[in-house]
Amino acid sequence: MNKISDVIEQQILAVPEVRKVGRRLGRAERGDHVVPVSTAEFDVDFRELVGHESTVKRGRKEILDDINRRLKTVPGVFAAVSGPLADRIGHMLSGVSAPVAIKVFGPDLDTLRRLGTEVQTVAKTIPGFEDAKLDQQSSIPQLRIEANRDRAIAYGVTPGALNDQLSALLGGKEIAELREGQRAVNLVIRLPLEWRDSPEKIARLPIETESGQRIPLSLVAEVREAKGPNVIFRENSQRRFTIAIKPTVRDVGALVTRLQGEVREKVKLPEGYFITYEGEFQAQKDATERIVLFSAVVFLIIVFLLYGYFQSMALALQVMLSIPLSLIGGLVYTWLKVDNISIATLVGFIAVGGVAARNGIMMLSHYLHLMKHEGEGFTREMVERGTLERMVPVLMTALAAGIALIPLVLAGDQPGKEILHPVAVVIVGGLISSTLLEFLVRPLIFFHLGRKAAAQAIERDAAATQ
Repeated sequence: MNKISDVIEQQILAVPEVRKVGRRLGRAERGDHVVPVSTAEFDVDFRELVGHESTVKRGRKEILDDINRRLKTVPGVFAAVSGPLADRIGHMLSGVSAPVAIKVFGPDLDTLRRLGTEVQTVAKTIPGFEDAKLDQQSSIPQLRIEANRDRAIAYGVTPGALNDQLSALLGGKEIAELREGQRAVNLVIRLPLEWRDSPEKIARLPIETESGQRIPLSLVAEVREAKGPNVIFRENSQRRFTIAIKPTVRDVGALVTRLQGEVREKVKLPEGYFITYEGEFQAQKDATERIVLFSAVVFLIIVFLLYGYFQSMALALQVMLSIPLSLIGGLVYTWLKVDNISIATLVGFIAVGGVAARNGIMMLSHYLHLMKHEGEGFTREMVERGTLERMVPVLMTALAAGIALIPLVLAGDQPGKEILHPVAVVIVGGLISSTLLEFLVRPLIFFHLGRKAAAQAIERDAAATQ
């Protein structure tokens, strides 16, 4: 793997914008993100371009496409290029460094690999899913020690005791701890290498019975050379085989739905085997459904709260009407800058809706205040006066939030801004449209449709008129 990594590193360093590359093979078993030594991770440091923007001829997308193109020239490897945050999220969601992970579960490893290969073949026929790879499993030489339970019982050796003795003899056993000042060293006993370097020698190892006698291992177990998988992945106590897919299109959810249908038609699963589809798309789908459900419930509650505040359903609905209208700017700006609706953008839409509703409440309350306490009638002059008097607070709110978010809007290509950038884009675009609509559309709607509702709110002495 080191030699392959050397080739990959040279390919990455050949990109002009790359300054240096660091790498690591595998991750520690005690960590929460464990990967085998057959997996290499590269940290790429790009050259500082601040002050040299005029000489830069390629953007972030072109540079990443160049890296991807160079990595594909290395045979036998699967590469996923992403930022540190996206890679971490991918591992947390599915345990695989890829946006889409298809997992096949079942008892037999050969059958799992066959089914995985069939799923990979189907996936590669779908445009956008051509880059699909299988788990890196291969057969390696193994030494198997299989206990003969009947003979072991006859000699007075239980399988558990046999396993404990072999573990100590071959793998070592800690019996004490030596200390030298602040330094602690574990004292481990283990057979010398020349006693355990062949199946024949291991078969002659003495095994202690319950009566204290010692017998050769060959009397109670079979020692033989065999071949087996280099790694067995398990999840929820079941064996699994994974197909990792790196999509080349944005609409991953639609492609996964298509893949599920074709897999059901073309891949026949034996009894006891099943397939799951996981990854970022599934998390986004689940989160989207939860956000839509909770938003509907919250909007319903807000309508009742607004009715209690205005004592008029018409005025409450006028406030709620501003929310979808204010999202127009966020949608347009998201389409121009991001071209993708994600969980981050949905969070931005919620924030914009809150600002728009607040502005609407403030505007309508001021109209009612002028009519009740300052002797204004329901006239065009009153609407114009109320709008102008609320213009400065509304503009200050929008400008303060918008200016603060400009750095995040401009930092779309910087690593670590994968979530904050879409949120900022939606909020800035939504602030622009909601502010314009607040001064152009709301006064018009209130003047033409709010006369009866305003009189009703004043008559009932609603809290909005105070």
